[in-house]
Amino acid sequence: QVQLVESGGGLVQPGGPLRLSCPASGFPFSRWSMTWYPQAPGKERELVAVITSAGGSTNYADSVKGRFTISRDNAKNTMYLQMNSLKPEDTAVYYCNKVAGVTALLPWGQGTQVTVSS
Repeated sequence: QVQLVESGGGLVQPGGPLRLSCPASGFPFSRWSMTWYPQAPGKERELVAVITSAGGSTNYADSVKGRFTISRDNAKNTMYLQMNSLKPEDTAVYYCNKVAGVTALLPWGQGTQVTVSS
C-alpha cells in the first residue's frame, strides 16, 4: 500500500533547473522525516537531502549544498527537490524515501531519471 511516485525528471542542459516531486501515500508522511536518494549509473544510492517531518530543518550533502533545495507540503503528502545549477555529475535516477529510524526505509519507488547533458 506504500507508494512513492517520483516525477519531474528529464533531460536538462548543464546549469539548468529541474523540480522533482514525490507524492506519497500509505504511511504517515507528515510525521516522518524524508529524503532524496539519487542513484548514478553504476553507483549505489546516495543520500543528498533530508527534511524533518514539519519541514523546519534540512540537511544536504556537500555535493548539492547551495544548488538543491528540499521541501515538503504535508497537506498534499508531497515532497519536492528543486535542483538548480545542474551538473553532469548530477545525472542519476532520483528516489525519495523516509529517514531510517525506528522503522526501516520504505520500498523503493520507480524513481525519476535526471540527465544533465549538452
